[in-house]
Amino acid sequence: MKVQDLVKAVESIAPPEYAESWDRVGLLVGDRERIMDGPVILTIDLTERVLAEAIGRTASAVIAYHPPIWDPLKRITADTPRQRIILRAVQAGIAIYSPHTALDAVPGGVTDWLCEGLSGVDMSAGGGRIAGDCRALTTHQDLSPTQQVKIVTFVPEKDADQVRSALASAGAGIIGNYQLCSFSAMGTGTFLGGPGSSPRSGEAGRLERLAELRLEMVCSKSALPLALETVRRLHPYEEPAIDVYELLAQPRRNSGAGRRLVLDRPATLADLAARLKGFLGPARVRVAAVGEDHPITHVGVCPGSGAALSPAAAREGCKVYVTGEMSHHDVVGAMHAGMSVIVAGHTNTERGYLPRLAAKMTPMLPGVTIEISAEDRDPLVTV
Repeated sequence: MKVQDLVKAVESIAPPEYAESWDRVGLLVGDRERIMDGPVILTIDLTERVLAEAIGRTASAVIAYHPPIWDPLKRITADTPRQRIILRAVQAGIAIYSPHTALDAVPGGVTDWLCEGLSGVDMSAGGGRIAGDCRALTTHQDLSPTQQVKIVTFVPEKDADQVRSALASAGAGIIGNYQLCSFSAMGTGTFLGGPGSSPRSGEAGRLERLAELRLEMVCSKSALPLALETVRRLHPYEEPAIDVYELLAQPRRNSGAGRRLVLDRPATLADLAARLKGFLGPARVRVAAVGEDHPITHVGVCPGSGAALSPAAAREGCKVYVTGEMSHHDVVGAMHAGMSVIVAGHTNTERGYLPRLAAKMTPMLPGVTIEISAEDRDPLVTV
């Protein structure tokens, strides 16, 4: 197996298009053609301790949830910890890949995993089910590269197959694994040819009515110039009518940043805090309560640092907001919006997903050992 096979496996689990635009997801260090002759180490943070562990295990790659390269590097030396990590990874031939917010947003990713624990399902069977309705606070907008625009033209029915095939040969009409996709409907077209025109049917200077077929096909923006040129060249009319409509991205309810969890069974703030603490293990759970602790159903959820999504959770009617960390003022702002807050530590709301990620990756990479770092840990401890 090569590094490229690892990239393919991770991106099938967490496609990069799910990541936030500001994020640094993807292959950050490494040669895609390099053979992986050692294990793959999973970690939340790629610290010097984790890298030393990876080198000691003769790892071929590290999947670091948080991108170890964030701000642009002006040099790669041994002068700073961040630079040393990258330098020594390169020297050891260790590839580095980061899925970060793509793994948060994707269905079945980190955020849904956290919702499983909060919803109170029995995790002894391995999880994968949420006891309640779950949707994204900020939905992922899906715009297929082959469906960015729609081309519409009008042709006599007997010429439709020729124009359809021509458009398809130029790259139009692709929807997923299907080609030559189109829609057509009959109607009546009119035209009045001006001086110098040579209409195929009828006469110039007279209003003509013709039975025509409206033909629609989706197309990518990159293929659009060739598609339009092809239509004009093969269309039977002297001046074909062609419309181009730009298509909007389609929101995916169950994918995107954060979640609004509507519990099947109402739970109190104390119940949710206890569930979270039991689910995450020896995590530090802190609670900011608004009013009396009565059963609620609507919970906002965001692993890691979730302050930015707190207003969206409040707009969605959430009465409790669960995240890894928020500043004092963000917590107060959430409380002013009528939401109690539970914070459990930034990486504590992420690290428990690593075993599930390993389980997903293992069958995709036969012969490659997937291991979870023993040195990766929350840098903050309770004393």
